[in-house]
Amino acid sequence: KLCEGILNILEKDTKTSCQVACLEALRILSRDKKVLVPVTTKRNMQILMKLAKLDTVEDPLETVSEFPVIVEALKCLCNIIFNSSVAQKLSLELNLAAMLCNLLQKCKDRQLVDDIKCFDLRLLFLLSLLHTDIRAQLRQELQGVQVLTQALESSLSVRWTEEYKTAEDRDRPPLSLQETDCAIEALKALFNVTLDSWNVHSKNESHQFRYMAAILRHCLLTMGPTEEKTEELH
Repeated sequence: KLCEGILNILEKDTKTSCQVACLEALRILSRDKKVLVPVTTKRNMQILMKLAKLDTVEDPLETVSEFPVIVEALKCLCNIIFNSSVAQKLSLELNLAAMLCNLLQKCKDRQLVDDIKCFDLRLLFLLSLLHTDIRAQLRQELQGVQVLTQALESSLSVRWTEEYKTAEDRDRPPLSLQETDCAIEALKALFNVTLDSWNVHSKNESHQFRYMAAILRHCLLTMGPTEEKTEELH
């Protein structure tokens, strides 16, 4: 009943601070699988997707004050999808992967969106891990390899000297914690999406995998903010 009450509040047009507080409470509650059973419905998923700006295809990410709401809604969706097989099935019906890819594209070349990008990537990782149909959808329909590779490239601030060769700067500073976390989430999602990609059939696929291989090499030469984070990145 508490979760339902929170979601009823979130469905209304409430203040940003109220939305964040409600989402934080829901995130904590959503760690309990028993609590999730009665609230994992199509309607409730759509409420959270709307708050995460996953229901708008063309609207850009411009209102900075809304960013904490987007992040908390993505965190809630991560917990719910990880803990609920019903939510995993609903995510396919609601075309969640396509909406996440669209949101990820909106994060390109935008400041102050690292948290949004990180949890978007984490949700794509979870979907591709837990649902084989979504893994196939990402690979075949949504250009997932390209989208995720570009997200990784952006997180690593890759510069190119040739088509498949990145610039090597031994004196470049380590990645920030946020950049490292985004890169790690992108790598995890890429692993899932390319898991069954042993046969490369087209010229475009060949280009995409050579492009990705160059970025992965760059990743191995990149340092994180701590020794532990560097090891996790590699």
